[in-house]
Amino acid sequence: MIQASLPQASPRRELIGQLIRFGLVGLGSTVLYAAVYWPLATYVMWPVLAVVIAFAVAVTAGFFLHSRWSFKGHERTEDKKTKAQFLAVQTAGMLMNAAFTWIAVDWLHGPTWWPLVPAVLVTPFVTFALNRWWVFG
Repeated sequence: MIQASLPQASPRRELIGQLIRFGLVGLGSTVLYAAVYWPLATYVMWPVLAVVIAFAVAVTAGFFLHSRWSFKGHERTEDKKTKAQFLAVQTAGMLMNAAFTWIAVDWLHGPTWWPLVPAVLVTPFVTFALNRWWVFG
C-alpha cells in the first residue's frame, strides 16, 4: 500500500507559525495579566506585589496553552525539567515586569498603567525567544 505524506514545513514557516500561535496565546495572557494587575495595583495593593499575583495567574494559563499549542511541533514532553525551565523563563519575565513597575510607579511616580507598556512591548518577545530555544526547543 502506498502512503502519501504531507510535505514537511520549512523551518522558517514553522517559526512563523509558532510566533503567530505564541502571539495569540500571549495576547490572551497579556489581557489576563492586565485584567488582574491593573485593578489590584490601582485599588488594592502595592503595584509590584500586584505584578507577582497577575503573573502567577497568566503563567498558569500560558503554560498549558504554550506547551500544547504554541510549541506543539517541538514534541517536547512536559517533564519536570520542561516545567522548571518554563518557570525560570516566566520568573525572568515577572522580574522584568516588576522592574518596569517599580521604575514607572515607585521611582517616577507615574500612574499604575505605565508599566503595562513595556510589559506588552518588551517582555513577550524576550519570553518567546527563551521559550522557543531553551524550554521547548
